[in-house]
Amino acid sequence: MNCVFCGVKDGSVPAFKVFEDEKTVAFMDINPVNDGHLLVIPKSHAENLFDLSEDDLKAVASAVQQVARAVKAALNPDGMNLLQANGRAAFQSVPHFHIHVVPRWENDGKGLDWELVRGDFEKIKSVAETIKAQI
Repeated sequence: MNCVFCGVKDGSVPAFKVFEDEKTVAFMDINPVNDGHLLVIPKSHAENLFDLSEDDLKAVASAVQQVARAVKAALNPDGMNLLQANGRAAFQSVPHFHIHVVPRWENDGKGLDWELVRGDFEKIKSVAETIKAQI
C-alpha cells in the first residue's frame, strides 16, 4: 500500500502536524482553501467512511472538535466548514478517510460547488423511506 496519509502518520512524508494522539493525527493541508485549513485522519488506514471502525470515527470526531476549537481561537474566522468525501465521485482525492477543517471568512470568495435547488417533496419522502428501511 502506498498511502500518502499513512506516510504522514508514520513520518515518512513530511507534514506540519498540529495535533496527534493515540488514534489520530491532524496536519495542515498543503493545498489550503484558506489559511488554517487542515486535515484530521485516523492512524489506522481506512479508505473511506464505510471502512472506518466506529471507535476510529469517534476518535476522529473528538480530534476534529479539539482542532477546530484551536483554529477558532488562533485565527478567529467568521465560520468554519467541516468537509468529508467518500469516493471519486464525491471528490475524495486521497483514499484514506479524512475530515477537512476549513476556516471561513465573510467574502473570502470560496464556496461550495452546488447550487441549492428545491427538491420534489414526494421524491424526497420516497428516498427517505427507502433509506430508513435499511437502518
